Amino acid sequence: MSKGKFGYFDPKKPQAGRITDIGPNYFGQMLPPVIRRNYGKWASHRILEPGLLVHVSETGEKAFTVRAAAPRLMSVEHIREICDIADKHCNGYLRFTTRNNIEFILEDEAKAKALKKELDSRKHVGGSFKFPTGGTGMGMSNIVHTQGWVHCHTPATDASGPVKATADVLFDEFKNMRLPAKLRIALACCLNMCGAVHCSDIALLGYHRKPPAIDDDAIGKACEIPLVVAACPLYAIKPVTTADGKKSVTVNQEKCMYCGNCYTMCMGLPLADREGDGIAILVGGKISNRISMPKFSKVIIPWLPNNMPRWPEVTSVVKHIVEVWAKDANKYERIGDWAQRIGWEKFFEKTGVPFTEKSLDDYRLAVDTFRTSTQFKFTDHAWAVSKAVGGI
Repeated sequence: MSKGKFGYFDPKKPQAGRITDIGPNYFGQMLPPVIRRNYGKWASHRILEPGLLVHVSETGEKAFTVRAAAPRLMSVEHIREICDIADKHCNGYLRFTTRNNIEFILEDEAKAKALKKELDSRKHVGGSFKFPTGGTGMGMSNIVHTQGWVHCHTPATDASGPVKATADVLFDEFKNMRLPAKLRIALACCLNMCGAVHCSDIALLGYHRKPPAIDDDAIGKACEIPLVVAACPLYAIKPVTTADGKKSVTVNQEKCMYCGNCYTMCMGLPLADREGDGIAILVGGKISNRISMPKFSKVIIPWLPNNMPRWPEVTSVVKHIVEVWAKDANKYERIGDWAQRIGWEKFFEKTGVPFTEKSLDDYRLAVDTFRTSTQFKFTDHAWAVSKAVGGI
């Protein structure tokens, strides 16, 4: 902790002014000077152009923010380049948004526009943009996603691959602000949903369709069977002794929801399957209270194949949904608000997505969890519904 609320951190004297030798420094030390001087005094903000914002303080000072996309997984060289840009243009200050956008904060509009021009000029060897600016206002923000095949051990799909492919087909929506409202897209590579797929306008969710395989030899030699049994949230795993006397487990396939928790505990229960794994498409989630209360995403397509490296089935569906929404929605109407206004039947009709018994799957306690909005009033009838479903 820092003694001074807005004190600077001196790397040559790391312990100077510290109350304790554990824990992080006060976050105010990392704020750009213009933010630090006007902390809590911001009166308004507006978007000057895609990727360029200005915040105006009560004191009259202005902070200009240049926003650029960034990959979720970066090389050391890429991070160093980002730091070099920050050192050159804004005294080393930068921040990352919750959707992996990079934001460089400056005090001069001319310098901010010069930085924006430089960022758009930087490209990879193959010709793609390194730091495309945009992601503001009524356009698509950077796509937030999980680890995928690069790092995670339970994914049903990759993360970086389908996200890159989806961002490519919607790149113009990132660079412009021509949609009815802002567009948030997310990807989680399995049902554990480490990403924001439960509350994004469009979500890609990796989905296993087959239960874990059982390797009796590996389970008996390398796994603690009681922990494997306890790891299953649906009690679908039971300990057994095989015909040849080996200690192993059995999986009740009717109960299994393919979450991969058992594989987390035991390498003898692999879940990945090339033919069975794929991507589900969810639509209509949001956190905002605007126009309507927050919404969970709803399943509209239960499964699409993992056709690497460009995932054409997934990207074509996502692009088509965005195009239909952009053409038909009212101004400021998010995808979920649009679908609710026209009715989900019309949503499927207009988008051409086939409706199945697996569509619009929802959460069992949605009656309670949807009640997170200022628009909701807890009436006697509402309490009765909650009690009926075993909720509040």
